[in-house]
Amino acid sequence: QVQLVESGGGLVQAGGSLRLSCTASARTFSRYAMGWFRQAPGKEREFVAAISRSGATKSYADSVKGRFTISRDSAKNTVYLQMNNLKPEDTALYYCAADDRAYPDEYEYWGQGTQVTVSS
Repeated sequence: QVQLVESGGGLVQAGGSLRLSCTASARTFSRYAMGWFRQAPGKEREFVAAISRSGATKSYADSVKGRFTISRDSAKNTVYLQMNNLKPEDTALYYCAADDRAYPDEYEYWGQGTQVTVSS
């Protein structure tokens, strides 16, 4: 069982930046591929970014490429999502996810989410 706790959300003006953090309870954090997802009001949850167990492989949704960066720190059991040049359409509840498969298409463990609101 892995528990995930997100933090770092908030209210920011368009063009601003936020860094989300997700800390995992797993003893062997490096076993887990990690991902960030988001869900806006009235919309389905969508993929944002993912990072492999080693951190060597990263992937992004087209809508955030060049603006968001995912990274991980195994010493802190934490994955980050650096979000720059934020847009109002980035407003959503952001979730962290973990799975012990190398390149999961679905994730087994989910956090409770952290709200990001971007004002125009």
